[in-house]
Amino acid sequence: MVHVLSSRILLRPTDPERSRVFYGESLGLPVYREFGTGPERGTVYFLGGGFLEVSGRGDTPPAPGLLLWLQVADVRAAYEELSARGIEVLRAPRREPWGLDEMWISDPDGVRIAVVEVPEDHPLRFRP
Repeated sequence: MVHVLSSRILLRPTDPERSRVFYGESLGLPVYREFGTGPERGTVYFLGGGFLEVSGRGDTPPAPGLLLWLQVADVRAAYEELSARGIEVLRAPRREPWGLDEMWISDPDGVRIAVVEVPEDHPLRFRP
């Protein structure tokens, strides 16, 4: 078995600065570290228990199957805050059949992002 010490999602946006503005300013993700210089420099953001690295430049948007899942304490408050910041909400918060409260947004390259609240009585909150 591979012993994983750390992990992160690597995102190569078509417009790195536009993506840095989206993740850093619009979403308000805190910066873990930055490296390099110039327009294709790298920025690594905290994602709760993981990291998102926005670095380099892609010739095409990321694969359409790439999705991000961001858990928040209150999805309705996140909806109000993100809407007020001008982020287009693809789908407003609602309770899904599997019991999670979810809303959907996307980044400038079309990467779909689920913003999720795990209700207090949901099985994800309990360990067997």
